[in-house]
Amino acid sequence: MSITVRITASALAGAARLLTGVRPNWVGCLPEPRQRIYLANHTSHGDFVLIWTVLPQALRARTRPVAAAEYWSRGKLRRFVGQDVFKAVLIAREGVNRSNDPRAPLLAALDAGNSLILFPEGTRNTTDAKLLPFKSGLFHVARARPDVELVPVWIDNLSRVMPKGELLPIPLLCNVTFGAPLQISPQEPKTVFLERARQALMSLAPRSSES
Repeated sequence: MSITVRITASALAGAARLLTGVRPNWVGCLPEPRQRIYLANHTSHGDFVLIWTVLPQALRARTRPVAAAEYWSRGKLRRFVGQDVFKAVLIAREGVNRSNDPRAPLLAALDAGNSLILFPEGTRNTTDAKLLPFKSGLFHVARARPDVELVPVWIDNLSRVMPKGELLPIPLLCNVTFGAPLQISPQEPKTVFLERARQALMSLAPRSSES
């Protein structure tokens, strides 16, 4: 890792803590050196930054966010931050076909020993619903790598810190809550698994924010 990348990573983590006062709540597991897929709600482009920021340094170095290639490949600065600083696994959401399987880079990252930060809704939630339905990709990745822990993570308040359409963030306290790990059961149907994972994530939402 170059000194420029290290300085940028430290600066971004420091800015996130200063702006949001972000605090990790490990209510269902501990920050242990296990390979995991962190499943989080998605309301802002800054979501993965908060999760990455609150992880201990040893875990942060082996944890890669999954992000849209169309967004993080646009412009030199975004490419530098996404690919060099965060080492994001970039997924194309356009032109997907059998020869361009978006699951392939996720499985390659897991096989290399990395953990992932994944947003199973598939896109930012700009609706009044607390969670959108989960995309099937989570099921297929979990089925392909069943030994990897799936940890639900609820990010609270970031959508108000960085509201859509605003140029400047609004300082507010944010919490990142880590729940109990899940694992897919043998022969578990896709719809059953996805709803179980969704409910596990929803259960971490503060009562005041639930619909």
